[in-house]
Amino acid sequence: MKFADLHLHTLFSDGTYTPEELVSNALRKRLSAIAVVDHDTVSGVGEAIEASKGSGLEVLSGIELSAEYNNQEIHILGYLIDYRKKSFLEKLESLKNNRVERVYKIVAKLNSLGVNLDPKSVFALAGDGTVGRLHIARALVKDGFAGSIYEVFQKYIGDNGPAYVSGFRFSPKDAIEFIKDAGGVSVLAHPYTLKNDGLILEFVKLGLRGLEVYYPEHSQGMVNFYLELAKKNNLLVTGGSDCHGKAKSEVRIGSVKVPYELVEKLKEAKEKLK
Repeated sequence: MKFADLHLHTLFSDGTYTPEELVSNALRKRLSAIAVVDHDTVSGVGEAIEASKGSGLEVLSGIELSAEYNNQEIHILGYLIDYRKKSFLEKLESLKNNRVERVYKIVAKLNSLGVNLDPKSVFALAGDGTVGRLHIARALVKDGFAGSIYEVFQKYIGDNGPAYVSGFRFSPKDAIEFIKDAGGVSVLAHPYTLKNDGLILEFVKLGLRGLEVYYPEHSQGMVNFYLELAKKNNLLVTGGSDCHGKAKSEVRIGSVKVPYELVEKLKEAKEKLK
């Protein structure tokens, strides 16, 4: 059988692998297809596609958009998008600037809590990529303010943490429509994080096309539940490891993978958008 890992990050957002390293690791795992879904950017997609040429590995264009709903952070994956569309790229640039502003706000809150992190440490880790909370967490660990990334999220910058700052201009509806306008297929990432499965049907009414059923944090019970929910509501099913390279070293490429037929169903859904 052929398998795919449809949730991978590069150093263009908060992963540590270059697109070339991502491709080489995927080939070592004998995957047939991968999707590059960096946060709010498609900068790594073209490089990954180029690196895969002649290798037999298929690279799907993708993105993971951050949105907000009722003070909760929601992540929506977009697959098979036109990653070179000018209007799409212009909007992403504004999101990237918004993320920079958010870092300064989170660092200010951390400073008020007595955690004197220098924002330069965060931006040094992010480089030219889109900056996010994982960069902040890595900087805090690197600079000795915390023992682990998990501790940082639990103690400071998780969704209900004292240094959390909302900073997204997208609603789920905006994100879904943005993906559709770029010719892509929208899928709700890691639905377990919602902690309210009723929201899924609300997002379906807004045009959501699929669910990320297979995910490292999903128990078998969750997988069964989301599979049934997808079946009842005619939703696509996807899955992936959410590998961030060394930033989340315990999560490896291909540790969660899906049958290639799910990629084919994504392609069929894209064709229906035309």
